[in-house]
Parts: sequence; C-alpha cells; structure tokens
Amino acid sequence: MNSPRKTAHRTLTVVGGGVIGLTCALAAADAGWRVRVLDAGTDERASWVAGGMLGSLGEGHPGEEASLALSVESVRLWPALVKRLDDPAVVTATDSLFVAASATDIEYLRHLADFVWAGQPRTDSALQPVTGRDIRALEPSLSSRLVGGYRAIGEWSVDNRRLLEALRAAVTTAGVELTTARVGSLADLDDPGSDGQILLAAGLGTAALWPGADLHPAKGEILRLRRTRWSVPPPAHVVRARLHGRAVYLVPREDGVVVGATQYEAEGLTDRAPQAGGVADLLADAIEVLPGLRTYELTEAAAGLRPCTADGLPLVARVDARTVVATGHGRNGIVLAPGTAERVLSILEGVEE
Repeated sequence: MNSPRKTAHRTLTVVGGGVIGLTCALAAADAGWRVRVLDAGTDERASWVAGGMLGSLGEGHPGEEASLALSVESVRLWPALVKRLDDPAVVTATDSLFVAASATDIEYLRHLADFVWAGQPRTDSALQPVTGRDIRALEPSLSSRLVGGYRAIGEWSVDNRRLLEALRAAVTTAGVELTTARVGSLADLDDPGSDGQILLAAGLGTAALWPGADLHPAKGEILRLRRTRWSVPPPAHVVRARLHGRAVYLVPREDGVVVGATQYEAEGLTDRAPQAGGVADLLADAIEVLPGLRTYELTEAAAGLRPCTADGLPLVARVDARTVVATGHGRNGIVLAPGTAERVLSILEGVEE
C-alpha cells in the first residue's frame, strides 16, 4: 500500500464491501481517488465465513500451481497492509504446522513439499520438516498420534472479522464514503456526464451485474470454538492437518479457534446452511488433532459461498471503458486481497483521464 499522493479528481465506485472490495477501495483512496463503496450490508459475504489463513504454501495443491503463484506474490504485500491498517491484533499467528497421523498422509505432505511448494519462488516462509516430538515441543496440546509433517515459518493467519472491521475503519479515515445499498444492475450506477470508474467486487453477486462473470458457488463450512476457563490455550500456530485422507485446519483466535476445511459444490446461491455431516466431520477431526477442544464451547457453525471460476483463477480485468471486475477468488480471497488491490489500481491508473 502506497502512501496517499495528490492527483486530479478521479472517482471510483466499488460495488461490494468484503475484503476484496475494501482493500481495493483503500488502495485507490491512498492513490488519490475519490472512492465510494456500495455494500449490501449483510454477513453473507465469503470473507465473513473464513479461516483467514495467508498460506502461500498452505493453499498449494497439485494442479493449482498458477493459483499458488498468485498467493506467493500477494503474501509479500501483507506486511505493508497490516501496517497500513494499524491494528497488529488482526494477525493471529505468524507460523503454520502441516501435520499428519499416518504414513499415507505424511507422504502426501512430502509430495506437496517436493513437487508443488518447491517449484515456487522463495518467500519469507521457511519450510522445516518436523517429527512427532518436534510437533509436541512446539504445540504440547496436539495429539500424540501426529507423527510428522512440516513447519512453515512465516505462514500467517488473520482474524477475518477483525480484518473487515479494520478495513472499514481505514477506508473511512482515508475519506472513502461507505453506503449500504444493494445494486441490482449497472444501470443503477448511471450518472449522466460522469466518467467515473466502477469496480465490481461483489463476489458471486458480480455475475448479476456483468453476465461475462462465469462464476459458480463452492460451499465452505467453518466452526468457531471458544475457550473456557478449564480449557487448554488455543494453538500458537495455524495447524493444518491431514487425517484419513482429508484435511482439517485449526486457526487461532484471541478467544479460541476457527475450524474448517470442507468445501464442495453448492446447490445454488441460497444453499448457505451447514450440513450436519460436514459439521460432524470437522468437529471429530479437530478434536482428534487437539483433544483439549472437548472443553471448548461451540459458538457457531456457519457456511459461506465462495465465488469460483472454471480455471480456479480470480477474474481481475477491465471489461469496458468504465468497468473493472475483481471476483472469482474462491477460497483464497483473503490471501489474494492485497495482490488484487495492486492489480486493480494498476488497471485504474491506466485509464485515459
């Protein structure tokens, strides 16, 4: 994020007040644009139901090398964004553990490390193999069944909801106008005589505003667990485990953990209720990884819809003389936010004024 600089009056309307829309709005305001954000004012946005992992390596899977490369580049911009927000408590962990309980799952992690993660440019993350003994030295509360994996130093996590609050505060201080409004079509934004720019960053809602956005919803579920006075502390690391061939993650929060990993095709835009089986699997796997979670309180089970594209890559592009889109980030919206903002600003700055 660059510091503000004086420019001619240029106006930008951002449709969407999630992490992508707000981060882009902040970047534009800091670059001298006059910005307003139109937000539907609901908690249905994908960034509300998220773990908040900034995994340049953790989000790398076979066949997703292009997406991983985008995450690696965006992670480099996160320290500057946190500094710009002036809220260090947004960051909940600075390192991650990738752990497994069987030889098969260990081999899967080893394959990622040797053939997927190793092919990326080096970031500030340092990857270290760990044994079961190492795991319990780092996180004594984790299960003794975890036999090995990797420690990724520099793989952060953030509190997604605190991040949204910090972004709202930052854009307001930067002079951005925040308005609660549901935009039904681009015609709602018509302003005769205006040459102002429009950024569509409304997640899945972008498709209703620009038909060229070929998006489909993927459903992700999370659990929020709160520590009680009898409970073990939350882990200091992000814990990303593989158990029985499936993944589960535990992301620390000030008062507990967020548990997640399930993602599958949604049955439409109204399919927002968590499934009993998904919740049961998440809870069972999380307790297997960290048995002390049994005394935590289950405070929330929620599902969110992630906007996905056919090729798994975000759609960030100019679509006409006035309109730019930034959507389709799938499960990686938070980690890709500063990289997307940098790309959007580059597109906007290229507009003939």
